[in-house]
Amino acid sequence: MKKNIVITGAGGFIGGHLVNDLRQQGNTVRAVDIKPLEEWYQRFEDVENLQLDLDLRESCHKAVDGMEIVYNLAANMGGMGFIEHNKALCMLSVLINTHMCIAANDAAVERYFFASSACVYNADKQRDPNVVALKEEDAYPALAEDGYGWEKLFSERMCRHFREDYGLTTRVARFHNVYGPEGTYTGGREKAPAAICRKVIEAKLSATSEIEIWGDGQQTRSFMYIDDCVKGTQMIMDSDILEPINLGSSELVTINQLVDIAEDVAGIKLKRRYDLGAPKGVNGRN
Repeated sequence: MKKNIVITGAGGFIGGHLVNDLRQQGNTVRAVDIKPLEEWYQRFEDVENLQLDLDLRESCHKAVDGMEIVYNLAANMGGMGFIEHNKALCMLSVLINTHMCIAANDAAVERYFFASSACVYNADKQRDPNVVALKEEDAYPALAEDGYGWEKLFSERMCRHFREDYGLTTRVARFHNVYGPEGTYTGGREKAPAAICRKVIEAKLSATSEIEIWGDGQQTRSFMYIDDCVKGTQMIMDSDILEPINLGSSELVTINQLVDIAEDVAGIKLKRRYDLGAPKGVNGRN
């Protein structure tokens, strides 16, 4: 059945792909983002595109007005370089989810999705690069990534309590690293795959023979392609799963292996310079 759907954070990487997929299914889509329309990563003329500041409660009510389904992907976020130096800004995203929950509940929407993150997990369980796969219950006792991770964990609880106290049907996915086209690759908000690809391309085009890697390159992550993320997000939204659930790949990849892949594609071999003082996040996450 076709639905009236609003996607917040629609001018971003994941949000833009989600808008595209839902519109292709024939849904009536409203896309919302704080950025000016010309700065959106993707924009489609057959959907309603709104520039709104969702820190403001009245903007959230405007976003959900007349909608049946809400996908809330709006947040201040980026790669390790960004979230390490913008903890307060990341924490302020709690305003977005709080006001969106209020607006969604007031509008009696059918379902509400919140995009959480693997950054909610207890750092003590991520010290070993050969980390075992994180289970959802590993988020507690809480020791989330400072700033960004704590905001996500708090917002998960907000969704839970709106479900328990007010009957708002909420779904929460903990995204692991997502990569693919139409995302950012410069400016500090890019994630590791985009940053590594950019650095390798820059080295090849400039005829330099060196690449800077944050950390020792042995830290591990799992990476999920954007199409899988979009599909998984909708599957979770349509499911009966009440508690937050992981959405990602089960394959561990070291940053050094990521560089190997980018070098092979580019047909170049670079000298690696490791910046051990740079933001690198946890040693292992899967």
